[in-house]
Amino acid sequence: MTRPPSGYPPPTTGVFEDETIALTPLAEAVADRYFAEFPQDFDRYGEAARAWEIHDTLHTLKWALLDVQGYTSLETQITWLAGILGARGFPLEQLARNLELAADVAQERIGAPVAERLRAAAELIPVDRRP
Repeated sequence: MTRPPSGYPPPTTGVFEDETIALTPLAEAVADRYFAEFPQDFDRYGEAARAWEIHDTLHTLKWALLDVQGYTSLETQITWLAGILGARGFPLEQLARNLELAADVAQERIGAPVAERLRAAAELIPVDRRP
């Protein structure tokens, strides 16, 4: 089974329009939606599945906030993450969907600029998007 995340912890807060945003509740909301669509990840990754989902989503949300502020490139970060996950055999269409779900949560709880960045990042993932 997959081990849970270790090492340097992911970010738990970010800033948008001079307001500190608690990222953990957002990442948990994304995880709830993600596992409603991809419950098979629990079979594949065991109990570590949710921990990894929240871990990676925390980073993704922070990168999106930093991108809006001009401090990093979400495109660069997501391209790197897709390379890592793809090399590990993670289905990249699920990464793209996770970014879309994160955009939905961001739209509801943070604002359109962050959501737009996340939706654009989802489009970067090399997956077949035909219906």
